[in-house]
Amino acid sequence: MHLDAMQLILWFRKAMKRARTAVWGPVMSILTSKTSSRGQLPRDQAMPVAGSPTARTETDDNLWTGRLVVFLRVMAMLSLAVGLYHWAQLTGFIGGEDDAFENQTVAWQAATVYFAVIELVAAVGLWLATPWGAVVWLTTVVSMAVVELMFPMIYGGNLVIVGLETAMLTAYLGLAWMAARERPP
Repeated sequence: MHLDAMQLILWFRKAMKRARTAVWGPVMSILTSKTSSRGQLPRDQAMPVAGSPTARTETDDNLWTGRLVVFLRVMAMLSLAVGLYHWAQLTGFIGGEDDAFENQTVAWQAATVYFAVIELVAAVGLWLATPWGAVVWLTTVVSMAVVELMFPMIYGGNLVIVGLETAMLTAYLGLAWMAARERPP
């Protein structure tokens, strides 16, 4: 049996379509049906139970969760700005000849590279409001506070930065606590 390339491509496409239909056909019919699997009321017409979380009004349902997401987005923008600032220091966009990356100490260079990368990763995770984003952001906050307090020769030991980092950490923990209280276990 001799098949040319075009016939082989057409045969492969038909085979893939049959396989997709065989595998995903039943799944898609379940997902697109408007009734539940037991043939009860359509989902659009189902009434929420009085004590269920869906029975709460929309205005107060996730008030603290919404505030937490707004806070995370603001922190994402701040982390993006700080990360870009560190990249500007790295690439020489800011500072003169004396402030060039090559002229700094190895400790300053290592800390700047670390914060340039981790701040941008934290910004993405915070904007998406993912758990890993909050963990990476908390790592950056604690890292910056430790660098400022324990190693003042790197960035100068600015206590205002430590205070701001502590305030942001406290605000996050308070909002996360209140958002967690909204959802029953």
